[in-house]
Amino acid sequence: MIPVYNCPDRYLRATLLSVLSQDPGPSEMQIEVIDNCSTEGDVEKLVQEIGGGRIAFFRQPMNLGIVGNFNSCVQRSRGQWVQILHGDDVVRPGFYARTREGIEQHPEVAAAFCRLIYIDQDGHWLGISDLEIPARGVLDPGFADRELIDQRIQFVSIVVRRSTYEELGGFRASLAHCLDWDMWKRIAVRKPIFFDPEPLACFRLHAGADTSQLVTSGENVADERRSIDISCACDVPATRRSQIKRVARRAAGVRAARLARRLWKAGHAAASLRQAIEAVRCSRSPAVLARVAYFMASAIVH
Repeated sequence: MIPVYNCPDRYLRATLLSVLSQDPGPSEMQIEVIDNCSTEGDVEKLVQEIGGGRIAFFRQPMNLGIVGNFNSCVQRSRGQWVQILHGDDVVRPGFYARTREGIEQHPEVAAAFCRLIYIDQDGHWLGISDLEIPARGVLDPGFADRELIDQRIQFVSIVVRRSTYEELGGFRASLAHCLDWDMWKRIAVRKPIFFDPEPLACFRLHAGADTSQLVTSGENVADERRSIDISCACDVPATRRSQIKRVARRAAGVRAARLARRLWKAGHAAASLRQAIEAVRCSRSPAVLARVAYFMASAIVH
């Protein structure tokens, strides 16, 4: 299920071709693009051109927002397993075959994900996600703690049992930036998850992401705090809430401080200062305060 909104043609083209190149056929996999009322480009025409009838197209009657469109993807899916694949990400050869193999070998799992490669707007590799375990298999309970502290999964790399999405009630409308992280946390604390260390998915980082409205306003960090608070209230045993909340907020503060420095170097002064402020709101731990102080000192010097 491929949700899109004003997605550049060259990105969506690459996404669709990466799926079609390993298509097991319509009896095995549904492929559908769900357009959230795009105002740019002709998504349906591109889907018809590339899919030749193999890829279904649906345009929402009105813009449902990010959360609404993602939940619509689950509702419109017909399969037992659902991948919500953004129109600017790419699956690598073997993704579907290896994922299916892992699921069939471990029928108890509620989701399966793989290691992923971070790419830039031109498809060049920027880095690779962490290795959770050295060999394919079901993750141990310690993974849930790691996921509660830091987002370790992206949409492109994961497939989720449809019944799991339904059981958890879909994506939370109260979150925007962290709605996916929230879902992966909810799954991780409740269900077994399969992991494949082979990097079979590519997550695209856009040059414009650092200047988005969420980052400029600091709402990205505020949303992380909301997500942490919700998780600690709903998903963490009472005896561990304080510890998880403290560590997760410190990690969020460190991420914001690092982003502040990167934004400053790129010339986005207002956004960098907002990130620094939000970092301190997350945590006043030495790890966060030291990074913010270093950023401020570097900004003053330059």
